[in-house]
Amino acid sequence: MHSVTVRQCVILLEDTATRALPLSLTLRGDKPFLAWLMREMQRFGVEEFVFLTSRISQDIATAIENVRGFLPRAAKISISVAPYEVGTGGALRHAQPYLQKRFFLCSANTLFSCNLARFLTAARKGHWMLLRPADPHAHPGDVQVKTRCATGGSVSLYNDIEPTVQQLINAGLYLFDAQICEVLTEICSLEADVLPKLVENQNLQKFSLTGDFYSAENASTLEKVLGEMSVRLRRPAVFLDRDGVINRDFGWVGTRERFEWEPGAREAIARFCDSGHHVFIVTNQSGIARGFYSENDLMTLMDWVVNSIREYGGTIDDWRYCPMHPESAIEQYRGHSVNRKPEPGMILDLLQRWELDPMCCVLFGDQPTDMQAARAAGVQGIMIGPESLSGLFRN
Repeated sequence: MHSVTVRQCVILLEDTATRALPLSLTLRGDKPFLAWLMREMQRFGVEEFVFLTSRISQDIATAIENVRGFLPRAAKISISVAPYEVGTGGALRHAQPYLQKRFFLCSANTLFSCNLARFLTAARKGHWMLLRPADPHAHPGDVQVKTRCATGGSVSLYNDIEPTVQQLINAGLYLFDAQICEVLTEICSLEADVLPKLVENQNLQKFSLTGDFYSAENASTLEKVLGEMSVRLRRPAVFLDRDGVINRDFGWVGTRERFEWEPGAREAIARFCDSGHHVFIVTNQSGIARGFYSENDLMTLMDWVVNSIREYGGTIDDWRYCPMHPESAIEQYRGHSVNRKPEPGMILDLLQRWELDPMCCVLFGDQPTDMQAARAAGVQGIMIGPESLSGLFRN
């Protein structure tokens, strides 16, 4: 099965000719702008970040490395340094050895926060541009797209926009195949050279979403922007038990052959994401302790589960499992664990890693142990059954 999940994000660092550090790496408040951007991308499966720049210093390299400490998940980070100013397209061409088959491209100093899983669902192959509704005070340099289509289609560029036609602008996020390198030259601009060529050849598709746009382009407003991000991007969260909530509980489900989705579960998760929630899975997996399947089996299954959820327009931001059981025949899995529900360890770990407010979180589970774990973590618990997850969220 082709995976809709994109694991790599390529980020263009802004010019640092007039300051020691790019604004996106400047620490004001509790974390730099770039950390918020990378955190949002991690929600949708990005595991690797490649930075493009033509100016590198020890201070910049150290600041990029320090961003790891602000991220909720581990990340692979690389820096591609062009020998001189070559434009965004040229910098991308120079980074070709780093590129995966499909990758996001964005700037370090802008973030469009939205449910990117909807974008992934549509943009399964080819070259794509994400669009957002035009701000009435949009910058003159923004790409204006004339469209009557609310979501997808080919891109056309116009200088004049009819007032009665919906106006969309470039959200600053692209999803490219590695074949994009075939149209790149050593020195070229993405906006002036590459995008027009793709449009001319009808090789650039569009998809529009609503969301919140943030910019770190202005030093005088950076502190205010970071303050807004700190409030809005610390989202409310939904915690989900797995067996009996998103899939049928046949007892110790550790392989795809025994995994059957609960009706409407993936659609419900997509609606949670559309409404701006984090979504996490916390699951006891004593089937590992009982020897029915391995941790590697579970990882393989869950990779497929999360990708399947993204195919339906939702995401799982992160997940935790506990393989322990007090009566395990396998010594390494025998014993009591603070992570095994009804203990709250898995929930507490996610609350800490993602900086969540327990009062803004809810857990859906089908067992009394789920409700006990929720209470112990200070999170509201809602019992599944006989109403399904889909039915409860719809109502």
